[in-house]
Amino acid sequence: MKLQKLQSHLEGIDEFDNPKILLEQYPTSPHIAAVMLHEIQLKFGDIAGCSVLDLGCGCGILTIGSVIQEAAYVLGIDVDKEALEVCQRNLNEYEISNVDLLQQDIVNILPKDLKDSKKILSKKFDTVIMNPPFGTKKNAGIDMDFVRAGLMMSTNAVYSLHKSTTREHLCKKAQDWGVSIDFLGQFEFNIAKTFKCHKKKEADIEVDFVRFGHKNK
Repeated sequence: MKLQKLQSHLEGIDEFDNPKILLEQYPTSPHIAAVMLHEIQLKFGDIAGCSVLDLGCGCGILTIGSVIQEAAYVLGIDVDKEALEVCQRNLNEYEISNVDLLQQDIVNILPKDLKDSKKILSKKFDTVIMNPPFGTKKNAGIDMDFVRAGLMMSTNAVYSLHKSTTREHLCKKAQDWGVSIDFLGQFEFNIAKTFKCHKKKEADIEVDFVRFGHKNK
């Protein structure tokens, strides 16, 4: 599917009813989601016919986009019940059935080490796609917890968004974990004034689109 058509499909997805600052619930725009999914499929073939996990699925834009890109199956995981309700509403609106949703805190499914994992979801998915919290609101390191969980659950790769200022840290973590890392592009992630602590009407944050790959792939 062409990029413009994919983006058009994603523009009708409802966003958070009641975004929570501690969960850093900022919606992924249809443009960013479409570019991510289009790139993943076009360059790596990691969606069509694959089992996909959307970790921290929020309102489900990456979940729905993966289905549109012909994923065989998608599981969306989020800690927030209200976000999952919005996600289910979106799935119903798009008449999508090959998706399951699970309410789960990823911290509770993480092993202490990637090499020491017997968790039920370990290596159950071909591909993990996510827009994790950036770790800016009392959640330092949460983005790395998401990546580590994604690596535990995937056999092909983890695709993720991270603040560009953390690029050096990401490279070090990838080396520590024995996985490859590729920077596929950069976005201006727009954050509108959502919470009382926001002083500006909106702000653009530079984020990297990153692929963490298992080295045997």
